[in-house]
Amino acid sequence: MKKAVNDFIVLENTALNATNYYIRLKSPVLLPEISPGQFVNVEIKHTDEVFLRRPFSVFEVSQGENTISLLVKVLGKGSKTLSEAKAGDTISLVYPLGKGFTKPQRTDRILLIGGGSGVAPILFLSKWSGLPKGNIHILIGARSNTDHIDTRNYSGLGEISLTTEDGSCGFRGLVTEHPLFTDEINTFNKIYTCGPLPMMKAIAKAAARENIFCEVSLENLMACGFGVCLCCIEPTTKGNLCVCTDGPVFNINILKW
Repeated sequence: MKKAVNDFIVLENTALNATNYYIRLKSPVLLPEISPGQFVNVEIKHTDEVFLRRPFSVFEVSQGENTISLLVKVLGKGSKTLSEAKAGDTISLVYPLGKGFTKPQRTDRILLIGGGSGVAPILFLSKWSGLPKGNIHILIGARSNTDHIDTRNYSGLGEISLTTEDGSCGFRGLVTEHPLFTDEINTFNKIYTCGPLPMMKAIAKAAARENIFCEVSLENLMACGFGVCLCCIEPTTKGNLCVCTDGPVFNINILKW
């Protein structure tokens, strides 16, 4: 897919909680088709401390409004600067980058699991899948209630379950300890996940054990987005692959986990 570099206009920047921001950007040209799991590389302006573009998963796409939305979780100087963007600002994006999730079939029953910044592609996938609500279960984990974003807009797309490590919201514990995962995993024929590496490895291990199709979206450090800098290399059964071009979505069967 051909890549583009354009200056997008910030239409909205809304704080969802203390560390997550919803930024909606309007494209100056018609947007290509973008799938969940693909990402954009964002230029961070107005700072002398951030030199490289920062990768962010696409959260929402509106072809009708010609907009891309990002879920920005503040983790460092780059994301902190981006979280301070104002309506009317311009932000340069390289897009669309990487390979996204495999679209499920109409009869599939899928489990979507997200944590941290991995919530963005997972919620995007729930909408993009086009499956009936009863075929989609979304499991989202966070440390506490204050780390969760409002997911009510997605309740019509699938059944949503929340977990928190401190028990302040939903199930107390990790997503891999939730009954939906521990007791009902065999009711799903496909699992998709994005989030912290230990979480994804545990999910992949369980999916492999139960022989369930599973794709993970890796969050390796990606500086260039074109497979040139080689800083995002992931060892696989097909050799060392660049996460930014051969992924970030991989089937667990080729990962050396």
